[in-house]
Amino acid sequence: MFSYLVRRLIPNSEDTASPAVREKYGTLCSLLGIFLNVLLFGGKLFAGLLSGSIAITADAFNNLSDAGSSIITLAGFRLAGKKPDPDHPFGHGRMEYIAGFVVSLAILLMGVELARSSIDKLLHPEAPEFSLLVAGILAASIAVKLYMASYNRYAADKVSSPAMRATSLDSLSDSVATTVVLLSMLVYRFFHINADGACGLLVAGFILLAGVRAARETLQPLLGQPPEPEFVRRVEELVLSHGQVLGLHDLVIHDYGPGRRMISLHVEVSAAEDILVTHDMIDNIEKQLSRELGCAAIIHMDPILVGDARIDELRLRTAGLVRGIDPRLTIHDFRVVTGPTHTNLIFDVVAPFDLPMSDDELRRAVEEGVSAWEGGYYAVLTIDKDYLGK
Repeated sequence: MFSYLVRRLIPNSEDTASPAVREKYGTLCSLLGIFLNVLLFGGKLFAGLLSGSIAITADAFNNLSDAGSSIITLAGFRLAGKKPDPDHPFGHGRMEYIAGFVVSLAILLMGVELARSSIDKLLHPEAPEFSLLVAGILAASIAVKLYMASYNRYAADKVSSPAMRATSLDSLSDSVATTVVLLSMLVYRFFHINADGACGLLVAGFILLAGVRAARETLQPLLGQPPEPEFVRRVEELVLSHGQVLGLHDLVIHDYGPGRRMISLHVEVSAAEDILVTHDMIDNIEKQLSRELGCAAIIHMDPILVGDARIDELRLRTAGLVRGIDPRLTIHDFRVVTGPTHTNLIFDVVAPFDLPMSDDELRRAVEEGVSAWEGGYYAVLTIDKDYLGK
C-alpha cells in the first residue's frame, strides 16, 4: 500500500537527493501516521475502558502522543524544506533533526507517565476483564504498528532520515509493548495471575528505551557525527577517478541537514603540471561533486614533487615510521628542504581521536625516530585529526 501511495503522490520519487522529494516523503509518512495513530487511540481507549486495564489505556494514550509526534515530524519536514535566507544561509535542513529530537522527548515523557501509572497499579491492583473483542483490537493494533514501522523504515532508508528512523523505532517498540499487554490479559484469563501493573511497567521500559535510542540518533547529527562511510567512499572514488589527482586528504564533511552537505578536501597533484590546466581540473571536480552527490565542494590543491627517487624514498620511510607507532597513522603534504647542516622533512600526520597518546607524545616519537636516521634529518610535522571517524 505504501509503495502505491508513493507512486501516486510523489512524482520523481527516486530522486531522493531533491529536498522537494524528501519533503513529500516526510509529509506522506506523517499524515499516514497521524491517521493510523488516531485510529489506534480510539480502538485501544475503547478496549481499555471495556477491560479496565491500565496497561491498555496507557498504551492508547501512547498512540495519541505518537499522533502528536507525527504532527511535529510533519512540521519539521516542512520547515526543513524552506529555502536558505540571510539568517540561515545554509538552509533549514537541521529542523528535521530537531523535530526527531522533540519526538524522542515525547516518547520519553510518555514512558515516564506510564511507569508512574503502572507502579500505582502494582500497589492497588485491579483485575482486567478479558474479551475476544479486546484481544482482537490489540492484535489488530500490533499488525498496524508493525506496518507503520515497516513503511517508516523504508522511507527512512530511502531518504536517509533520522526523524523517520526514530518514528520507525517507536512503532516497533509500540508493537512489542502491545504484545506484552495482550499476553498479560491471556495470562490472567487462563492462569488467574494479575500481571497488568507489571506488564504496564514492562511496556514503559520498552517506550523509555525507544526514546533514548531515538534521542541519541537525532542528537548525533546535531552535535556533529562522522559521515556515512558509503558517502566518503563515493567522494574518494569520484575525486581519484581524475588521472591528475595523485591523492587526497583532509576531507571534512559538514552536514546542514539531509541533502545539504558542504565538503572541503585537499588533493595532491604534480608540481610539474601546468597550474592553469590543474586549476581547470579542480573546478571540474567541484562541479561533478555538486552534480552527482549534491554537495557544495571546496578543493585545495597541494602540488608535490614526483619522480624524485630520494624524496620518494624518504616519503616511504617516513610513512613506515609513523605506521610503526600506530597502524592507523598516515602522512601527507610531504616536502624535503635541504640545508648546509641538516635536512628538514616537512609533513602532516593524520591521527585518530582515540590514539592512546597525546599530540605532544606523538610529535616527540616521530621527531626522535627521524633524528635517529643517519644523514642529519629533522621532522617538522603538523598533527591533523581524522574527521571521518575511521
